[in-house]
Amino acid sequence: MDRMVNTALTAMRAALSRQSTIANNLANANTTGFRAEIANASTVWIDGQTFRTRAQTGEQVLGADMKEGSVVSTGNPLDVAINGEAFLAVQATDGSEAYTRRGDLILSDSGLLTTGDGLPVIGNSGPITLPPYDSIVIAKDGGISIVPQGGDPKSPQQIDRLKLANPKGSQIAKGLDGLFREVNGGVLPDDPLARVTGGSLEGSNVNATEMLVQMIEASRAWETQVKLIDTARQIDDGGASLMKLPGA
Repeated sequence: MDRMVNTALTAMRAALSRQSTIANNLANANTTGFRAEIANASTVWIDGQTFRTRAQTGEQVLGADMKEGSVVSTGNPLDVAINGEAFLAVQATDGSEAYTRRGDLILSDSGLLTTGDGLPVIGNSGPITLPPYDSIVIAKDGGISIVPQGGDPKSPQQIDRLKLANPKGSQIAKGLDGLFREVNGGVLPDDPLARVTGGSLEGSNVNATEMLVQMIEASRAWETQVKLIDTARQIDDGGASLMKLPGA
């Protein structure tokens, strides 16, 4: 009896974890450059004194769907859609180098170039800072050129270049903050062949319809395990009632 209940409880925990992952994907269906998280179920064995007595189901986020999202033209010169498998290098809140596909860049009052969620964008020599300008252009290779205030529009000056890193040949993982990092704690090399599309943004690659279907499936799995626990309770109550019969 206890094994039936244990099986149901572990399946309920896995269903709850799956629902959490799906809910996070749905919440970011409109987030620029978001990569849908992928949860994977695994078996966790409980060892007895001699044999493995039972197994539990564990489910956790192991990776992300790297399929590209749709690209929409915005006309904003600070917006970039990253082509192919490359990532934009940013400085995480802990100071480490991390990677994102989010290309909605903005300029702070101090001239620091950041992503839409406030993370400094890394260039050739660290976080990129721009002087006041009349116009700006981000080239396909990530080069940033400006016309300084009062300068000649025909003579733009290249100030820096976005660091575009390609994870090919390296292993990266998505963290709880939504950023990707090299699993061994290193940094990815700059990819001179990486390209961006200026004045455009890549949307989330979350398929909302598919996520809703998965949410329904996870909810049904939860309900099935609840019914299993209720059945175990009924069987246990029935056995207890038999034990109370006269002469039992």
